[in-house]
Amino acid sequence: MTDIIMHGCNGHMGRVITDIVSKDPDCRIVAGIDPYMGVKNDYPVFPSISECDVKADVIIDFAAAAAVDGLLSYSVEKQIPVVLCTTGLSSEQLDLVRESACKVAVLKSANMSLGINTLLKLLQDAAKVLVPAGFDVEIVEQHHNKKLDAPSGTALALADSIKEVLGDDYYYKYDRSQEKAKRGDKEIGISSVRGGTIPGIHDVIFAGEDEVIEFTHTAYSKSVFAKGAVEAAKFMAGKPAGMYDMSDVIAAK
Repeated sequence: MTDIIMHGCNGHMGRVITDIVSKDPDCRIVAGIDPYMGVKNDYPVFPSISECDVKADVIIDFAAAAAVDGLLSYSVEKQIPVVLCTTGLSSEQLDLVRESACKVAVLKSANMSLGINTLLKLLQDAAKVLVPAGFDVEIVEQHHNKKLDAPSGTALALADSIKEVLGDDYYYKYDRSQEKAKRGDKEIGISSVRGGTIPGIHDVIFAGEDEVIEFTHTAYSKSVFAKGAVEAAKFMAGKPAGMYDMSDVIAAK
């Protein structure tokens, strides 16, 4: 049995994960963390993680970027592995994630779905063939109107995966509205759309001369991310210090 602390338990993703875990015989949520206390839970809820005194095997984090520093400090102090799903982290926070991973097990993923993590590899294979042949790369991501960060962490993960095989001379272009110039040969364009209740759509476009190839991932509900987070939590319980990602979870299947 894997005992889980749910960091951000009363947010939308926290509620979805709570429901999934309640039906999973192999894990349980033993405590929740959320400053909003207006939701009834079957486990104790603390307004901040520093106040939590419940023992657990792993923490699942779907909270806000502002809470990540305290989360990592707690994880290191208590030696509890953490599945870090919050996006929009600053460069300083990303440094802190890497520092923390030297002391405790940290799984960081901008997207927990099996489909997205398979797509990361497919894009690298495509980029190796298409970009040297003159294809431009554009990423368009769409999310609901309440999402705070743009571009999405998943869009950046897709771009990073492509850039990894293309080289450091490639760069990201987020906004072309302020300049009148031809597209750069080394650009990876990233555009964001926010509206309605779109859970998440990511289009990766390889545009060549008279030929366009598109990879599309559509999430029809947030449960795909929640299920991945729960599987990651079960995988991370008992793991030694280090940085992990969803590829490690998939490889263990």
